[in-house]
Amino acid sequence: MAQHRASKASGKALVGLMLPLFLVLSRTAGAAIVRIPAETIGLSVNLQALINRAQDGDTLLLGEGMFKAAPQQMIDSLCGNCEVHATPVKATVGFVVRGKRLTIIGTGRSTILSTRAGYGVYFEESDGSILENLAVTGGLRDPDGRATDAAVVARRSRLTVKECALVNNAARVDTVVVGIGGVIGREGSELFIIGNEISNNGWDGIALYRGATAYVTDNVISEGRGAGIGITWDASAIVLRNRISGYWKGIGTFGSSRAVVRDNAVFDNLGWGIIATGFSWLEASNNVLYHNGNCGLAVWSETCTARFTNNIVVKNGWRKEWVCPCVGVWASGKNDHAEFSYNDIWGNEAGAYTGLSDLTGVNGNLAIDPGFADRNDFKLPAGSPLINVGNPLLTDTDGSRSDIGLTRR
Repeated sequence: MAQHRASKASGKALVGLMLPLFLVLSRTAGAAIVRIPAETIGLSVNLQALINRAQDGDTLLLGEGMFKAAPQQMIDSLCGNCEVHATPVKATVGFVVRGKRLTIIGTGRSTILSTRAGYGVYFEESDGSILENLAVTGGLRDPDGRATDAAVVARRSRLTVKECALVNNAARVDTVVVGIGGVIGREGSELFIIGNEISNNGWDGIALYRGATAYVTDNVISEGRGAGIGITWDASAIVLRNRISGYWKGIGTFGSSRAVVRDNAVFDNLGWGIIATGFSWLEASNNVLYHNGNCGLAVWSETCTARFTNNIVVKNGWRKEWVCPCVGVWASGKNDHAEFSYNDIWGNEAGAYTGLSDLTGVNGNLAIDPGFADRNDFKLPAGSPLINVGNPLLTDTDGSRSDIGLTRR
């Protein structure tokens, strides 16, 4: 016991030694803005201790350099992606923000949070926190495959993740198929995932479970395993202007989830581009599905509801069939709740449609080479026959009839 008290006192003394080295820039109505350098006179900064000491509403400005977590074991009382929700799961956590609202801002990729844990930066009961302009890396996969490991994990929180690099969280455990994701939202969290680079991680770029809601926009999600964006259980999302490539799969809605998916470029993935399955509801419009390994669009159940309109689906099916046929559009079974209109389905390896009638010339569906001017942003060339011929119920921002494909020109 005496040794424990001495150790605790020593820890407090270290924090006390470090605190004068950090500059409190201002304090207004109890909220402070604190500048924290990564290294000071050779001492590693105990960022978690400073997070623990911070008050609700504080802002932590992190300097250039690496902040290393001291991972802790935890028992997650709920399993985000298990059939039985109330299943305890063993996991590790790196940095933890719990029961308070903090803004944590770096200087860009040169501010590095090295988590060395499954749940890298973990927010719980945090209403309004912001993680911005820094890198989160170095995650280590938990041996329990039920752990929802990710660079950023949120439970019962409202969180903004903005202009961060969630990269190189790729450490694997040979006995576990799943890896470490980019962002995972759980148990009623409300997420704003904006303008991030999510790359070279071991599992889904973004995954939403158990009542999570997310606004996902302008992210580059590349070179990973799993799905670029997976929306499942009873989660919901608005997914706009993202680029997803180099994953096993693109964007999918599962369970009883709901999603609006617009203006995304989903390309060079191994399996499908965008799918709806389970009892989910999906509106997918003005997306480009280009050169995915199997199918471009898919309806994977007879019970989901989906509307696919104004999408360009071209040159899919370059690898051996794996998760769906190598076609533009695939329907697995009869579905009376799936609508396909004003899509351009062209140049796919095994044809345009499988599991439903050829819709070329029906409901505005076309089969035209889009002739992309630049594959980096999939722009339509001037005078393209896909301009102003899209769904008449949708309009461009200039008031004209919608195009087929991305709305940005």
